Amino acid sequence: MAPLGGAPRLVLLFSGKRKSGKDFVTEALQSRLGGNICAVLRLSGPLKEQYARDRVTDELYFLQEHGLDFQRLLDASTYKEAYRRDMICWGEEKRQADPGFFCRKVVEGVSQPIWLVSDTRRVSDIQWFREVYGTVTQTVRVVASEQSRQQRGWVFTPGVDDAESECGLDNFGSFDWVIENHGDEQNLEDQLENLLGFIRAKL
Repeated sequence: MAPLGGAPRLVLLFSGKRKSGKDFVTEALQSRLGGNICAVLRLSGPLKEQYARDRVTDELYFLQEHGLDFQRLLDASTYKEAYRRDMICWGEEKRQADPGFFCRKVVEGVSQPIWLVSDTRRVSDIQWFREVYGTVTQTVRVVASEQSRQQRGWVFTPGVDDAESECGLDNFGSFDWVIENHGDEQNLEDQLENLLGFIRAKL
């Protein structure tokens, strides 16, 4: 039974390396389908919100009482990057205690028939959605060359780019869909149209 959300017709679990273009692709799909039809869900949303509210260390000061800005943690800014490593460690602690913790939170109250989960990072994330939503769940891998990612601002960061949050699906196996986002706009457009056709057939 779905936890406090609707019964989606299609759940697409997007994954990919930092600066591969996961957010760009999911937002492009949502803009064409419409927000009333398609919801973009970010597993990192509840993680960042909980982290910003709950995590207090000697070095970091957080939301409301301590001034850490939740909205700025959600974007791709240098603000988020400054706190990324600690968020990763904090998120791993939460997942070890409860692998479905962030998955359950992100689907609460979602009523649109199409769900795009923009930042799937672990096998446990995929397993949770498959167990709860079954065959309507499909995986989408967004891939980009290192050169393309570097042009978008990616720089290898130890403790981040070699952590499970970035590498957890490297050996996952076969994804249902692979979107190549190396910088060729027409090639990307053709792939998006192909995926859009599949999505619309589920409505």
